[in-house]
Amino acid sequence: MHKIKSILPVLFFLIAPILILLSMICSILFGSKSIQADIIFDALLHFDQNNVDHQIIHFSRIPRAIGAFLIGCFLAISGSVMQGMTRNYLASPSIMGVSDGSVLMITCCMIFFPSLSNLTMVIFSFIGSAIAAGFVFLLASSLPDGMQPVKMAIIGTIIGTFLSSVATALATYFQTSQDLSFWYNSRLHQIDPLLIKVVVPFAIIGLTLAIGISRQITVLSLGSDVATGLGQKDWLVKSLAILVVVILTGCSVALAGNIGFVGLIIPHISRFLVGVDYKWTIPFAGILGGTFLVFADIGSRFLNYPFETPISVVTAAIGVPFFLYLIKNRGGGSYVTRNS
Repeated sequence: MHKIKSILPVLFFLIAPILILLSMICSILFGSKSIQADIIFDALLHFDQNNVDHQIIHFSRIPRAIGAFLIGCFLAISGSVMQGMTRNYLASPSIMGVSDGSVLMITCCMIFFPSLSNLTMVIFSFIGSAIAAGFVFLLASSLPDGMQPVKMAIIGTIIGTFLSSVATALATYFQTSQDLSFWYNSRLHQIDPLLIKVVVPFAIIGLTLAIGISRQITVLSLGSDVATGLGQKDWLVKSLAILVVVILTGCSVALAGNIGFVGLIIPHISRFLVGVDYKWTIPFAGILGGTFLVFADIGSRFLNYPFETPISVVTAAIGVPFFLYLIKNRGGGSYVTRNS
């Protein structure tokens, strides 16, 4: 079994480009309107702006496929970093309320400053992620056993629900709920191609930081005492890890709203397949998370065909049973303790 796990990362990264390309092709190919493969290649090679099928491919399906992959990648890496940093197997951006903080700030941005640029909206999203993350960790650390996985998940869920409720109340009061329904329902088919270009530079920073601290996250996942004993600056690694979560979660929410459970499910699958060395786990989770969300998005198109189903419905249908399974089988201990 150990030999198989040592080969899996190398094998996966060799076939990863094929897997990503396959998911992209399937995402572009399937939808409410049937478009043949030859038309897709013709649109890519010889774009005709007067051709409706070409417009759908260029301005809807390609951005949707790219956006779904990026969001899945960002959320999976955020969840992986959070779980390693806190040694909490229930940690993820959606459960810890980080995503809801971003949604609230974007709501405020669109209500009070509707003419602001995409860049400013992304920055607002980062601010919301940071405030929510700081509030959850501050409250959890101030309570007895507050950092224990189940209790921290409860705290994050309560704060996230509160922030989401405030966002909904503001949108309803200022009569902008229709304009903001895109973010609340996570409808990837309405994703803005220009916004993808805006978030990419920030995402590169976040991904680079995540890879850069992967070895330190591995040490930190063994416990703060072990990390300190090995001479690691605990506070610095945690600060950088939180920065990674804030950047990547802020980018994903700015693109398509709050999509839950990707950051919970994928890190567990990644650790099961490649182990707890975050040098492998983080990039593995990113590729797996992106591919997972692309295929989940394809599935969401056929749940109520020909109408669109929000992608959050699909991820929740998979994530809620997985969440309950983790609580039932792992109780209140950390995943490292349970696996050792």
